[in-house]
Amino acid sequence: MESGAFDALDLRLLAALEVDGRASFSTLASVLGTSDRTVARRFRRLCAEGGLRVVAVRDAERLGQDQWMLRLRCVPDTASAIADALAKRPDTAWIGLASGGTEVICMTRPRRPGDYDDLLLGKLPRTPSVVEIRAHQLLHRFYGGPSGWLGKSGPLTAEETGALRPAPVVPGGTAVVDPADEPLLAVLEADGRATYPELARATGRSESSVKRRLAALLASGAAYIDVEYHSEILGYPLASMLWITAAPRALHEVGEALAAHEQIAFASATAGPSNIVVTAVARGTADLYAYLSGPLGRLAGVEHVEATPFLRRVKQLTYRLPPRG
Repeated sequence: MESGAFDALDLRLLAALEVDGRASFSTLASVLGTSDRTVARRFRRLCAEGGLRVVAVRDAERLGQDQWMLRLRCVPDTASAIADALAKRPDTAWIGLASGGTEVICMTRPRRPGDYDDLLLGKLPRTPSVVEIRAHQLLHRFYGGPSGWLGKSGPLTAEETGALRPAPVVPGGTAVVDPADEPLLAVLEADGRATYPELARATGRSESSVKRRLAALLASGAAYIDVEYHSEILGYPLASMLWITAAPRALHEVGEALAAHEQIAFASATAGPSNIVVTAVARGTADLYAYLSGPLGRLAGVEHVEATPFLRRVKQLTYRLPPRG
C-alpha cells in the first residue's frame, strides 16, 4: 500500500470489516494479531481521515427493486450544482462528475415506482441545465453489493477470512423488509455498528428480538453491512465508469470475467446504450490505460468500451462527500 498515513494494518482492518462490518474490536484484534486498543485507534482514524463508514444497505437486487444508472449531460458550469442537488435525495448513490465536469453519473435506488417517475419523468426533464439523459437499468449484478473489493487483493488469509465470515446468505431464500423493520434499518443505515442495546432502545424491542431480526435480514440477503471509504487512502485515487458493449451471446461470460478482475469494484449487466457497466479503480491514468489495453482489451466478446473517469466524487453509497481541497 502506497500511503504515508495508512499502512498494511489499516488495509487489513478495512478488509476484515468488509467480511464482517459488525465484528467487535476484540474479534478483529484477535484475527489481525494486534490489540483491541490498536484496532479501536485505527478504526477511529480511518473514520476521521479516510472516510470510513460502516452502514447497513438494503440489497435492491435481492428485494426485487429496480436500480438505474443515469448519465446526465449538463450545460457547462451547472453539473456540480445538479450533482449536489441529487446527493440530497435518499434514493441516489455513487454520484460523480465526469467528462470534464459536464456530466453527472448517478445511481438511483427507488423503493417505489413513483420515486423513479418523480425523478426521471418529472424533475430531471424539467431542469433546463440537463440537456441529455441516458438511463441504464441494472439487470444482473456480477460483482459488488455485499462483495467487498479489498478481498481481491488478498490482505487476509483464508483462515482469517473464515474466522470472521458471518452466516452465508440463504440461496433462494425470501428477502423481505417488513414495515416493522424500518426503525431497525433506519439506525443501521446511519451506523451499521450500532450496538444491540442501541437498536433495542430505537425500536422498542428487546435485545434478543433485534438480534434475531437483524440476523434474519442479513441471512436472507435483504440487507447487508457495507464498508465505505476513500479509495485514495489505499493509493487508488482514480475511479472510472466503463460502459461496455459485449456481444449478446458473450454477455454473461464477459460479466463473470470482469467480476474476477482486481480493478473492478462493481459490475452489472444493463439495459440501455451499452449492456455492461463497471466501476474500475486505478492508481492513475497509466494504470487505467494498462487495464483497458490489457486485461479488458483481451476479453473475447467485448465489442466497444467507453471510459469516463470521475473528475470528482460527490456521494458515496449513502453519504455526501465534502469538497476535497
